[in-house]
Amino acid sequence: MELAVVNINGKETGRKVNLNDSIFGIEPNDHAIYLDTKQYMAKQRQGTHKSKERGEVSGSTRKIKRQKGTGTARAGSIKNPLFRGGGRVFGPQPKDYEFKLNKKVKQLARKSALSYKASSQNIIVVEDFSLEAPKTKEIVKIETNLNLSKKKSLIVLSEPNKNVYLSARNTQGLEVVTANALNTYEIMRASTLVLVESAIDVLQATFEN
Repeated sequence: MELAVVNINGKETGRKVNLNDSIFGIEPNDHAIYLDTKQYMAKQRQGTHKSKERGEVSGSTRKIKRQKGTGTARAGSIKNPLFRGGGRVFGPQPKDYEFKLNKKVKQLARKSALSYKASSQNIIVVEDFSLEAPKTKEIVKIETNLNLSKKKSLIVLSEPNKNVYLSARNTQGLEVVTANALNTYEIMRASTLVLVESAIDVLQATFEN
């Protein structure tokens, strides 16, 4: 698959790049995408939810009334879960939601996500660029030139660039990530994938291994 390379002004440079069909042109596997996305979102959960059981709430353990003859149910402690302020029965406890996913499944999911973007023509290839200083105005200008306004877009760099990252940090709907940190969730979440030209080599080298 061939795509034209444009500059940050949105003009064609006259050059084209070949996207490897084994990465950008496979038959997408929806279940692999589901599993990889599920694992990513599970990792984002803190899992620190916690409620106190009857042995953890503060209160006296004195028997609050006699066992028999009251006409009501027996109660041994003010911390009884049936009373207001008592412990909770089978409440939430800290939990790690992360689960294992095979490397080949994760790679298949990323390839499937990239193939979806390629088949729907939602990939833009931009020649390498850099910013001299962090300026939101500059990244907004690039976003306008590439017709990315009012869209969720993901810029994929070949290596970390602090100025580009800081410039895009305050821009709504635009995120920046390096090619080796690209994940299925971010690819599918973005309406348009903006690949810096040198990032294509990094992607193809990553998935060919």
